Parts: sequence; structure tokens; C-alpha cells
Amino acid sequence: MDIHSGRILILDFGSQYTQLIARRIREAKVYCEIHPFSTKISTIKAFRPAGIILSGGPSSVYGKKAPLVTKDIFNLGVPVLGICYGLQLTARLLGGVVEKSGKHEYGGADLIIGDRADLFKGIRKKKLRVWMSHGDKIKKLPSGFKSIAKSDNSAFSAIRNEKKRIYGVQFHPEVVHSEEGTRIISNFLFNICRVKPLWTMSSFIDSSIAEIREKVGKDRVICGISGGVDSSVTALLVHKAIGKQLTCIFVDNGLLRKGEGLAVAKALRKNFKMNLLCVDASERFLKSLRNVADPERKRKLIGGDFIRVFQAEARSIKDASFLAQGTLYPDVIESVSTKGPSATIKSHHNVGGLLKNMHLKLIEPLRELFKDEVRVLGRELGLAAEMVERHPFPGPGLAIRIIGGVTQQRCHILREADAVVLEEIKKAGLYNEVWQSFAVLLPVKSVGVMGDERTYENTIAVRAVQSLDGMTADWARLPYDVLEVISTRIINEVRGVNRVVYDISSKPPSTIEWE
Repeated sequence: MDIHSGRILILDFGSQYTQLIARRIREAKVYCEIHPFSTKISTIKAFRPAGIILSGGPSSVYGKKAPLVTKDIFNLGVPVLGICYGLQLTARLLGGVVEKSGKHEYGGADLIIGDRADLFKGIRKKKLRVWMSHGDKIKKLPSGFKSIAKSDNSAFSAIRNEKKRIYGVQFHPEVVHSEEGTRIISNFLFNICRVKPLWTMSSFIDSSIAEIREKVGKDRVICGISGGVDSSVTALLVHKAIGKQLTCIFVDNGLLRKGEGLAVAKALRKNFKMNLLCVDASERFLKSLRNVADPERKRKLIGGDFIRVFQAEARSIKDASFLAQGTLYPDVIESVSTKGPSATIKSHHNVGGLLKNMHLKLIEPLRELFKDEVRVLGRELGLAAEMVERHPFPGPGLAIRIIGGVTQQRCHILREADAVVLEEIKKAGLYNEVWQSFAVLLPVKSVGVMGDERTYENTIAVRAVQSLDGMTADWARLPYDVLEVISTRIINEVRGVNRVVYDISSKPPSTIEWE
């Protein structure tokens, strides 16, 4: 069974919600991919989509630099759904008129359904509350189109060309704020595109194992283990495929969370009988980071040292031909973004030198998955809950949660404080309710009083956020009593700390990590 058959192609015009479209489609057990709007028509044909979705975007379709697609998109004989900008682009390319709206619609709006066929099939309500985000509207429909829903601001909030199976909606059905949004997307998938829900983790495992075995043959594979979910699931999936042909290397850089090395060894070596080399290189990394405060320099130093340590260990593995890496789909999307690759790729992710120097080929079995799908995959493979559910941890480790210079003592202080945060979050039953929680060591000392003596010690910031995918995040409203226990324990138990603060910043404008 081909789980990629009946797949959907999403063309990205720069919307902040494009990944949400993909997530909603994946949740419906249908495979999809995001490609830039500039994708050539020959590539689109080769993809053989069962349907095409044109995403939203920040531009105006009549702007001089508006991102466009060829009209050939609409002549492929497959259904097309335009969302927001995609709707306006569809109308303009096919002969309609789009103009600046006298009244913008941002946020919630009432949608009045006029035709319950196709997109709105099975929706009983005549009026839905949906999420709008636009300053333009359709003035005149192209030939062959009709309006199937309207709002106070537009008579053409949803349109259809039934003969050519071309649809468009002015609102964003992919966001949770849009009532019946999931049903609308499902109607496009199953009633219009006629795809089948074949995208499941069990089918993904079967197809991935077959692909890995075919690609690797009798060669050996090396996999770097960080202790995080992505690398652990990557290693386990490859291990399921080729067994003892895989050797994992875990580098302890001295920047790990408390007890992390033992947890990794237990989860992979003991539970799954995997070949695992553990290397203690903490002194080397800490020496490189001495007196280094700049976060990007920290990343480069850590990345460079990791490559050198990993390479030295990997050379002992004879006949290794492949390197397995836990690249996820958001990383792939970023590399083909409508705005181009990121200006600064995080240096610790750069394995190009390793591949080139050792003449290794890359295996990325998770490159089609989102983070939540990786967790589901981990559970299907039998990975322990404490590994599958663990909060994201940055590649450079504690180094970017220590603001300023990194020393063994500062690592110890942060490691102990971070352990308290995680322990209390788990005790309160909140660990799986928040996306990420951790401690940050600030380059700030303040006066305090302990016993009868004045102190001048370090400050710890506690960070906890709610998020679906890490792209955006809001600070978690932790109960005051939990924050009180965390603060009291850190100050009483972690020597060198006399003040604890709580970070109430959201992303954007802040980031989740501090560096």
C-alpha cells in the first residue's frame, strides 16, 4: 500500500498559517507536502497531486511584486482550493476583479452559508464564526464561478466553479478559531479530491523500514544521539530496519540536563539492545566555551567540537556508509521557504562537513513528519513515555540557557535548578500540559538575605510555554502555588541562587529560548 498515493500539494505564498493547513490534512490521515509558490509546473505534474491548495499570504494580488502561479495550475484536472490570498489569486488569474476593501476583516467574522454542497456538506448551521485576515476582496467573479458563502464585508467569501472543481474561501479554515474548519478541509479532501485516509503511523513505519533496508543494503549506519525525541526515534526506526548494522554515538558535552546520559543509555542500550557508544567529552566542550558570551559563537564552537568528537569515534566504525539524522518536516519547509532559506542556520545543525569528510550519505527517515507525529511514531515503536513525551531541548544544551560565559560551576547551578523545575512541573501533573519548561541562568546577581546574612548571588529565570508546534508560543499560566514551590526549592537547594523570576513573554515577539 502506497501511503503517498492520493496526496495533496500545498503551494505556499508566505502565510503564517501554511503549516497549520498541512497539520490539519495530516490529522485527517492524508499525506501532503508544502512547496513554494514558485514550484515549476513540470514539478507539480511529477508530484501527481490529488488536489492542490493555494495558501494565504501577506501580499496583495495586484501588487507589483505579488507572488504568482501560472494559470496552468487550473488546467491539470485536479481540484484546487484557494485560501485567503489563494482565493483572490484564483479570481484574478481567471478573469475576476480583486480590489482593496473599504473595510478590513481581521479576526472573527460571521460567515453566511448560501450553498451546502461540496465544501459545506454536512454543516447544519447557516452561520459560522470564522477567522479572517485580509484587506482585499473580490469585486467581480470570474466566468463559471458562483458565490457559496458571504460575510458582512464580502459577497464572495467562498466561491466555486463546480465544472472545473475550483474552490476558494476568504477565511482560514485551518485555524482553531474557524468554526467547522476541520469539516470544511475534510470535505475538500474526501468529497472533492476523493482521497483515502491512508497516512497512519503503522503504515509509515512499514514503508520507512522497507525504504531504509533497500537504501542501506548490507552497509553500516551511524546515528548521533542527543537524548532528545527526534534523534532517539530516528535511531529506533533505523534499528528496527537494519538491527546491528546501526551504531549510535552519544556525546556527553557537559551541557546536558541532570541524569540525561544514564537515561539515554537505559532507553536505547538496555531496552532495545542497540549498539551505543557513549563518549564523555565534557572537558573539551567546557574548555572551548570558557569566557564565550556570544550565543552564535557558542553554537559554532559546540557544533565544531561535536563534529570533531563524533568524527573521531565514527572512524572506528568500519564500513560505515550512512549517517542517520532526525531532520523534521518544519526544517525541510524552512529550507524551501517562500522567503528563501534562513539567513542564519543554527550552526550546531550543520553536518555538511561530517558528510563530506567521511564520505557518508544522509538518511533522514523523519523528514516527512511534524513534531507531534514523531511522538506518535515513538509510541508506536515502543519508546518509553519519559523519552517520547520529554520537552524539547536545544542542540547546544545548557550553553544557550546560560546567559554569558559558560563554566562547569554555572552549568552545575543551572542543571540543579532546571531539575527542580521539571520535578515540580511533573508533580503538579502539568508536564504534558505545557510544550516546554526549563530554567535559565541570568548574568545578574542581586542582594538577598539568608539567615542573618546578606548575600549577593545569582538569578534564575523560569520559562514555561504553551504551543502546538514551537512556531508560536504563549507563556504558561502556571498556578501560583507551583511557582512558589519551585522558587522556594531552588533558593533553598541550589547553592549560589537567591532570586527566582518568571518569564511571561510570548513568541513572537520573544523566542522560546533566551539565546
